[in-house]
Amino acid sequence: MIATQYKITLPSDYDMNIIKERVRNNGHKTDGFEDLKFKLYLITEKGINSNLQNSYSPFYLWKGNNGLNKFLFNGFYDNILNSFGWQHVNVGIPLIDTTTTKIKEKNYLFHITRKIQPQESLNNLKDRISEEIPTIEDTESLVIYNPDKWEYDAFYFLSDLSNLKEMSGIIYTILHVSEEGITY
Repeated sequence: MIATQYKITLPSDYDMNIIKERVRNNGHKTDGFEDLKFKLYLITEKGINSNLQNSYSPFYLWKGNNGLNKFLFNGFYDNILNSFGWQHVNVGIPLIDTTTTKIKEKNYLFHITRKIQPQESLNNLKDRISEEIPTIEDTESLVIYNPDKWEYDAFYFLSDLSNLKEMSGIIYTILHVSEEGITY
């Protein structure tokens, strides 16, 4: 599997209803997309949930590279290029995935990033990360890593924000979830 995300930072006075309308009108277009486990249409809004900026930050979890390649190179990603210009696509490899189809019922995605420090051995790193990341009750999660940056990202799918207690990270609002349609 492969995770990808591009984060489009928007001006602080940007009308986020434009993005919400864009997702309402187009979000369904990735429903059932080849190799897509899920796509989250995510936004942050300046001043809401302690966010410092407006952003549109779609997040994908791909079952294989064919769907990702099709999305990027067969014209689908051109919609982003034409609307927002050239974007850096962050790539990660799933390490821990507890997601089910219930993520469609969630309203928020909480995201934290941590460094993987230089060490003598990466043996049991997955177990150490599992112990290191916060535990949030009644949530599904996904942890991805990027060995190019030596970082990992933990994502928590939340219905509400009451389980977040003094944690620093990004809180995204989920506008739409596209899935391949196969149970996981």
